[in-house]
Amino acid sequence: MKKELVLLVCIAMLAGCKDVQKSETGPPDREAVAEAPSGKVHPGKRIMELECYSCHDPKASMAKRIAPPMEAIKRHYIDSGVTKEEFTEDLIRWVNDPETETKMPGAHKKFGPMPYIPNPDDAVAQIADYIYDNELERPEWYEAHFQKAHRKGAAMRECNCFEYPEPEAQYSAIGLAYANEAKSLLGKHLKQAIQEKGTIGALRFCNVQATRITDSISLMRNAIIKRVSDKTRNPDNQANAMELQHIAAFKEMVTSKKNVEPIVQFQNGEVTVYYPITTNALCLQCHGTPERQVLGETLSVINTLYPEDKAIGYGENEVRGIWSINFESEK
Repeated sequence: MKKELVLLVCIAMLAGCKDVQKSETGPPDREAVAEAPSGKVHPGKRIMELECYSCHDPKASMAKRIAPPMEAIKRHYIDSGVTKEEFTEDLIRWVNDPETETKMPGAHKKFGPMPYIPNPDDAVAQIADYIYDNELERPEWYEAHFQKAHRKGAAMRECNCFEYPEPEAQYSAIGLAYANEAKSLLGKHLKQAIQEKGTIGALRFCNVQATRITDSISLMRNAIIKRVSDKTRNPDNQANAMELQHIAAFKEMVTSKKNVEPIVQFQNGEVTVYYPITTNALCLQCHGTPERQVLGETLSVINTLYPEDKAIGYGENEVRGIWSINFESEK
């Protein structure tokens, strides 16, 4: 399943709302935001950063890179003779059929082919439109690499500079991408519920819809995506013995300010990736200290909807649980 390990181009969520340090606030901020004539961010840029940067992030170091930066894709697929329409067709064809011939054989050899992940053609077309017309953010090392790899008229197809990542890093990125997709979708609807109906509306939304949304992403990605905790609000989210050990380990990492990395486990042809869920100020409206962050009316609704609730009394940047993402590993 080598092809399923790499180049997770455009996983929808893909990227949103990561959980600790660099992930709690969602996708990383980008400089030099391109704007459409209306003054809004170009939709292709937004989709690319939310969905493609999980693996194609220009800020990733060479050691942790699991796919080439988008700038590399642009330079290999666009030259003076390629029109925007041709590039758009190439990108759509590539995303829909990753086994098709690639103009990046070096990256293809090192990382393996991009896995097939369904993406709407119009979304890919918006990404292509942005890439074609705009300068892209690129790694600090990229320009020097490009000049060295292609000096003296060397053909683009000869580029072969990336180191193949370790399987654990590849699976870790896949697991986080799936979790981020679920979290991004949950966050989007949760914020909408808060804006429309306040904290009480958010509670009622979570009570009815949160598990359904997570399950829908699990079905779409052929994975089992769970949020589990040692202090549950919904008893169905109770962590098992193994997950409780991981929660304890992540709590120690966060408390001691250690660098938090996903835990990856392999068993019987499957891989499970674990990553912590940490609290922020917004979380404390429903998970903080009663009568301080959790107001009386909110607490009353919590007790009505969740009679066995234990998920309360948290402060900021505390581990409230973990993501558990299980899927097939390489056979």
